Amino acid sequence: MTKSNRIIKKPSLVDALIPVIVLITMLAATVYVFGLDSFGPNQVALILAAAVAAMIGIKNGLTWSEIEKGMVETISMSLQALLILLMVGSLIGSWILSGTVPTMIYYGVALMSPDYFYLTACLVCSLLGFSIGSSWTVAGTLGVGLMGIAAALDLSPAISAGAIISGAYFGDKLSPLSETTNLAAAVTSNDLFDHIQHMLWTTIPSILITLSVFFFMGIGSSSNVVIDDIIALQNAMDQAFTIHPIMLAPLVLLLVMAVKKLPALSTLICGTVAGCAFAAIFQWDAVIALADDANLSAAAAGFKGVFSAMFLGYSSVTGNESLDALLSKGGMSSMLTTIGLVINAMAFGGAMARTGLLARLVEAALSRVRSAGGLIAATVGTCIGTNILAADQYLSIVIPGQMFVEPYKDRNLKSINLSRTLEDSGTLTSALVPWNTCGAYMSATLGVSTFYYAPFAFFNILCPIIAIIYGYLLIAVPSIDEPVNSRAD
Repeated sequence: MTKSNRIIKKPSLVDALIPVIVLITMLAATVYVFGLDSFGPNQVALILAAAVAAMIGIKNGLTWSEIEKGMVETISMSLQALLILLMVGSLIGSWILSGTVPTMIYYGVALMSPDYFYLTACLVCSLLGFSIGSSWTVAGTLGVGLMGIAAALDLSPAISAGAIISGAYFGDKLSPLSETTNLAAAVTSNDLFDHIQHMLWTTIPSILITLSVFFFMGIGSSSNVVIDDIIALQNAMDQAFTIHPIMLAPLVLLLVMAVKKLPALSTLICGTVAGCAFAAIFQWDAVIALADDANLSAAAAGFKGVFSAMFLGYSSVTGNESLDALLSKGGMSSMLTTIGLVINAMAFGGAMARTGLLARLVEAALSRVRSAGGLIAATVGTCIGTNILAADQYLSIVIPGQMFVEPYKDRNLKSINLSRTLEDSGTLTSALVPWNTCGAYMSATLGVSTFYYAPFAFFNILCPIIAIIYGYLLIAVPSIDEPVNSRAD
């Protein structure tokens, strides 16, 4: 009963399922009709599904203003992510113009072997992800360069993206610098390093299997690139850019700032500014060529070229088709469609949460849980479902984390089991959902559809599976030492 004597009905399971069914139906229809161009129409499906959830909430006694407020509050949670998306687009454009990305590709092509590319890509991204605690930064910097190398070696972009994402998330997951790692520990009231240590039980087997698979996939692959093609690509980059190890300085700056735990947004801004400075100092011809305006003075043309790279991205016109396809990317504008997707996805998640429909789905998931394995499986399913419905990895940690604390206590299981499972499923499966903020980011940054790279993100797939197996076999699932409820909360 509210102050206005309104009666707000608890949503039924049917109520909760209707928006989900509507969303799934519309998403399937957009993929069938639009194919690979369904990225934009998916946004329409999300906002219409949010409207359906809102109508059900109104039917149950809520007002539109209340639901709208919930949607806006949820969208506001993604504002930092949206700013990061814009800056990553700007960073990519500036780093291509500065010669940073071309230098990474130039030397990478010379050093990487097609037989071991997937394995080494995963390992390098793992180390970087652990060092800086951000899978997004790994994908937006090193990942872009590795995708360029994969394209130059004529290797599968889907498998390459899967290797990059697997490594980035492994490093991110075990890093004390990671926001999601800290969040999972905090929401379950666990010590951060106890949480990280407990995650080793699922992450180590998962990454070992992943590396083994990538090793054998690399050996089994055949590259159609001949040495002449690689030499031609390197020569084209030599002609278009000044290639030198010093061009990697913006990358080093970004890594140093990340290791010092400086905010991600400010780190990306500094990396972008460094890229612009290096472009003006070392790549002046490329800057003027990008401006493509003979009527401007040298200074004005330089200004236009640098700002064009940051907003519109770099456009390569060397005449080498491989290089032009490789380097024509980046810019804030390249992220605008992704940002629209994130906003609409968060609006849907906000409508589902404010109307109580998301909580009702979780309640249904717990109704038949009888064992530790069943509880962990329900947690995994709920986190995956939240990633699908709320479209944000933070919500997939916070909402299930809050809802499952008491059920774990009731079954005499330490909450550290919950924190690990939140990461195994909430954090890792976020990159496998196309309309999730993480899936949308990875797809936009690496240039590969989520549907294509998801089957090859082996680490992200294996962790939740191993977590469930451990639950049913009671492996590394510690119980509470003292009797249940003996500790004051």
